[in-house]
Formats: sequence, C-alpha cells, structure tokens
Amino acid sequence: MSNAPNLRIHKKIPRLFVDAPLFVGENIALDMAQSNYLANVLRKKIADEVILFNGVDGAWRCAIGELSRKKIILNCVEQIAAQVQSFDLWYGFAPLKTGRLDYMVQKATEMGVRSMQPIVTEYTQNRRLKTERMKANIIEAAEQCEILNVPEIQPEISLEEVLNNWKQAHGKRILVFADEAAAASSPLETLKTSKGKAIGLLVGPEGGFSPNERQKILQQDFCVPISLGPRILRADTAAVAAIALIQSTIGDWPSIVN
Repeated sequence: MSNAPNLRIHKKIPRLFVDAPLFVGENIALDMAQSNYLANVLRKKIADEVILFNGVDGAWRCAIGELSRKKIILNCVEQIAAQVQSFDLWYGFAPLKTGRLDYMVQKATEMGVRSMQPIVTEYTQNRRLKTERMKANIIEAAEQCEILNVPEIQPEISLEEVLNNWKQAHGKRILVFADEAAAASSPLETLKTSKGKAIGLLVGPEGGFSPNERQKILQQDFCVPISLGPRILRADTAAVAAIALIQSTIGDWPSIVN
C-alpha cells in the first residue's frame, strides 16, 4: 500500500533512500553499496534515471551525472511526489530473535508506523539489539513499497521507564495494549473511542508480559487494552494484526467499519 500513488508511473525506475537534502539542481553522491548496485548490478549508464527520497523532501526524479564502479553522482531534476505526513502511530515492542525482528520491522514500516521504540521486558528474548540492522530493514521496506515516511528508531528503554514517563514524553497519546491474556472480543468498538487521538501500540515478547508487568500496564489511565481474538499469536504476527486494526479503524487507511 503506497502513501504516494503518483509514484506508480515510475515503477521501473530504481528507488533509493539517501540521507541528504533534495532540491532542484542538487548533486547527490551515493555511497559505495548504492553505487555498486546501480553500476554493476543494474548496469545503469550516464543520464539514466533514479528516484531518491529522504523521508523529508518527498520523492525526486534524478539523473546519473557521473558514474564509475565505485562512485555515482545523481543530479536532482524534479520532485515527483510531495512529502505527506503519515498517521502518528508510535509502536513499542520487545525485541525478538533476529529473523522475526527483521520481519516485524519491515511489516511495521510497510503498514505506516511513524516511530519504533524497542522495550526491554522480563521475557525479552533479544538483549543485543542491532540498531543498524533494523535501520537497513526499514530502508529496504521503504524503497520497495514506495513509502516516503521512514520510521524513526528510538533508543531502547525498559518497560518501567515507558510507563513511568509516558505522559511527560507523549502527552495525551493513548497507549493501545495488545493484551494476550484478555478474554477474546472484538477490538473495533474499543479502538473507535480513540479516533482523532495520537496513538501508541504496545506489543509484548514471545511469552507475553509477566503477570506483574501486565498488572502495571492495566493500571495506567492512558492504556486501552484490546484483544486480538481467540487464537494465541506470535509476537510478530500480533504486531501486524494490531497495526492493521488500528490503521483500518482509526488510522490513515480508508475506513471499512464506519
């Protein structure tokens, strides 16, 4: 699902993320990996087109101005899509094992999460979070799915810190809690009561939150617990299900329930 439908006319043009300002006439030097990809994998030549985005300035049609095996410089020609702000969805999660974490980060990016917050819980499996790997997965998903808003990765913190500092850090943002211990019920009516508000989503690790953690979460007046149905879901599946529910009910997807 794209937040920039007019990019579809450029589907055959390579699309790359760059950490640099984009404007007419600007020259962008690609890093070695990107240069190698265009020159040696795609066999691009001088004047061939590439689409660049940086998460701030929209999408730009660029042309290759200089090319070698190790270095490519692109010239910004025109903006083909303006930057559009995504739905303000904060996503807090307990880091998973590598393969499942890769999947979860990619899907959260594709589904419109704006900010990701790794959270250490009692049952957290992955205590050695590889932030650069997470960033690479986010960028890959954004490049492949025509996404202009690239989610931020916040510094890893404990669940206790999240709860204790929630109002100071997030103001009136509501925290939707995927409660695996809740009785099975439809979350739709519960979610619709938070329409128009800034939203956070909290999903636990494999094995869920400890009884003490769950009790503390449910005691918070900013927390809105929801059930994800009658089946036990793995943490990465629960994340996809919960984000889809939020986006379709109160987020930036066309509503199917109102």
